[in-house]
Amino acid sequence: MKRRSLPVAAAFAATTALLLTACGGGSDSSKGNDKITGAGSDDTKTSASPSATGATDRPRITLPKDLSDRFESWQTGDAAKDAVLADVERRVDTTNYAITEGNAGLPALGFYYSGTALADARDWVTSIVKDGYSITGVNRYYNAKVDVFDSASAGVVYCEDQSKAFAKDRKSSKILKTGVTDKSYVLYATRLEKDKQGVWQTTKLTSQRGHKSCTP
Repeated sequence: MKRRSLPVAAAFAATTALLLTACGGGSDSSKGNDKITGAGSDDTKTSASPSATGATDRPRITLPKDLSDRFESWQTGDAAKDAVLADVERRVDTTNYAITEGNAGLPALGFYYSGTALADARDWVTSIVKDGYSITGVNRYYNAKVDVFDSASAGVVYCEDQSKAFAKDRKSSKILKTGVTDKSYVLYATRLEKDKQGVWQTTKLTSQRGHKSCTP
């Protein structure tokens, strides 16, 4: 599946930097060059339970039945780290819901992104929809590594297996299947900051396809 990819600054040095330092805050999420990235979310995960990350109600999201995620070993057993991962998962859900709905103005996007990252996410959804695509299939998310810097900032690096996810023509519903290559596996690096409601919002997001830490 050809996907819209998020470019990686400084030859992906940001991956290590995000996890090794709590400095350098701000919204630096960026969008990129392929058609669709970050696809997928399990339609059984329809809402974000307040119990995982505090009392704040999360938006309820239901994806089409032809689109699902597999979040593999997504919990660490550490409450603080699991709270961060829960909102990363919800951010993926929400982004892909916006793509399938063709709605870059979805209010829930502002729940899980902030600043420039939010603007980039909306531009990203707009571009995919404008090109006439939606997403379908199964994605697998795995190898998540979390570093909680302090009570309000954290970093997460994780992999995505896109080998069973594909672009879908919005008008004809034709599925555009492509062969599996190293580029089907993506490494993501994110920075998150907790807002006043206790939600871990993504403020930075970069990715690299075919990274050796994600390929089989």
